[in-house]
Formats: sequence, C-alpha cells, structure tokens
Amino acid sequence: MTRPSLGMLLSFNGGYVDTMGFLALAGLFTAHVTGNFVTLGAALAFGTTGIIAKLLALPVFCVVILLSRLLSLRLKLKGRRAIVTLLGLKLVLLTIAAIAAVVHGPVSNGDSPAAIAIGMTLVTAMAIQNGLHRVHLSKLPPTTLMTGTTTQIMVDLADLMSGAATDHTRELKDRLKRMSSSLLSFALGCAAAALAFVASPTWCFVVPPVLACLSLLARSGDPSEV
Repeated sequence: MTRPSLGMLLSFNGGYVDTMGFLALAGLFTAHVTGNFVTLGAALAFGTTGIIAKLLALPVFCVVILLSRLLSLRLKLKGRRAIVTLLGLKLVLLTIAAIAAVVHGPVSNGDSPAAIAIGMTLVTAMAIQNGLHRVHLSKLPPTTLMTGTTTQIMVDLADLMSGAATDHTRELKDRLKRMSSSLLSFALGCAAAALAFVASPTWCFVVPPVLACLSLLARSGDPSEV
C-alpha cells in the first residue's frame, strides 16, 4: 500500500483544520485567513460572535510568518534542516489546541477567551504550514488555498483538449496529477472535518495532531524539499 505523500498530508490537514475552525469556532478561517474579512462582515451584519478572533487572525498570521522565516534562516546558518523544526512546532501547537478544545469545548461563544486562544493557536500552526510550504516545499502545489490550483487545473485541461500543449504534454500531465491530488486531498480533509464535527464538536480537534505526526514521518522520504 502506497503511503500518502507529505504534500497530500499537508493538503488534507489544510482542508481539515480550516473547516474544523469554521464550524467549531464561530466561522473562523484558521488557514485561509483572508477569508475572515468576509466572515467578519457577516458577523457584524448579523450580530454573531467571533469578531475579535477574526480581527486578530491576519495580524497573528503575518507575525508568525515573519518569525518562522527568521527562525528558518537562523537554523540554516547552523546547518540544521528547518523544516523538521517547523513541522515539530506545528505538531506542538495543534496538540495544545486539541487539549484546550477538549478541556474547554465545545465552544458556544466565539468571543470567549478559550475560543480566541484556541483559534489563534490554530492560526499560528497553519501560518507555519503556509510559510514552510512557500520556502521549503515550493515544488508542491499549495496546501491551504485551492483557488489558484483549481484555476491551473482548468487551464491545463483546456490546453490538453485543444492540443495547444503538444510540446510539453508530459510536463503538463505531471502538473495536473500533482495539483489534482492536492485538490482531492484538501476536499477530503474538508469532508472529514465536517463529519468529525458532527460526531463530536470537541474531539474533532484531536485529528490535526495525528496528521502532523504523519507529516513528520512522511517528510523523511519526500523528495520535494528545497
């Protein structure tokens, strides 16, 4: 049986965590943080909770990206592989969020201290995933946002259908395979999170740490690191 690749695990995790956060934390996007502009507007219009977390998500995300990049550069100077440390930090953060969710959940008020703390911990973890993908796994399709991936898949399909890709058909098919796998993994993660949330709004938080452990294991045999 073929083991899931690091890219597939990260994409599944991206879909899972974003969907889980949206359902369990009053509409908070923890990976696709700019989506919180939309949900913030909805919260203001309908008077729902979660406004504070949505306001904090983007600044927290940006600060974490900055700090994780500085950490990567320092580790590189010391001759250490930063991706291992970053994946380990993500595992720790997802574990903290899961423990907090089990202790304080289910969350009924998106503006409660527990909800904000859990949400920002998840945002921090997913910011690390976004950053390490951009820097260390740039050969892989995006793992937390599928708009560009979906667009590229449709463009490539159009080129194949029209015969416009005769000089680079193999390259195009390889890219289609990678991007389709990423998109499918993300979609499966979203579906799994929805099912897990319905089963338990609290215990659904324990899945991301397991995925993070699997990502650490898969990293050792993945050739996509740069």
